[in-house]
Amino acid sequence: MRDRRYLHAAAVVALACIWLAMLVLGRGPVDRAVYEALYAGGRPALGLFARIFTALGEPTGRIGCGFIVAALLWRRGRAHFALALLLVILLGRGLSEIQKYWIGRARPDLEPHLVVVKTSSFPSGHATSSMIFYLTLALALAPRGRTRRLAAAAAILLSLLIGTSRVMLGVHWPSDVIGGWSFGLLWVLLTLRRTERLFGADSPPAHKQL
Repeated sequence: MRDRRYLHAAAVVALACIWLAMLVLGRGPVDRAVYEALYAGGRPALGLFARIFTALGEPTGRIGCGFIVAALLWRRGRAHFALALLLVILLGRGLSEIQKYWIGRARPDLEPHLVVVKTSSFPSGHATSSMIFYLTLALALAPRGRTRRLAAAAAILLSLLIGTSRVMLGVHWPSDVIGGWSFGLLWVLLTLRRTERLFGADSPPAHKQL
């Protein structure tokens, strides 16, 4: 148990350091080189791929899906579970937006943007929201054991693809996306531990979960 606490603390510190490094060191030569390598302009197939995964990470859509899942849980008599789920997702999204306005990093202007964007650049809202939403659902809803590990891995992979799509569309620096991933994962690690009792308070056996 103590080893798990140390591992959790080390992961939290590491993710916070990654977030800070992306904030301080972003928009440098490496950021620009990776941006240019991933940019999908002039490559229709890659552009289509990027648009599909960007749609899967649309923050507003993820919030709507969160409310739908919470409503289903509520109807099944799992009100505490539904409330905890919404708190993790909504507060994480709100903190992401606060960061954007506080930091105010400009969007990359090396290439034309392939989709319309209106907010600041750091951190990527798509990367942050997708990591929080999909990973929270995987860890909270999947039965313990191998199934939960597979669900968490699938959620992280989906978020990686969604975040990468934002660079491909020319609207984010790679550091914006890495910063979003690191904050999203950090938020899930912190909040799921704090709300563990709420998540389990009215949780039925694994075979009856969604």
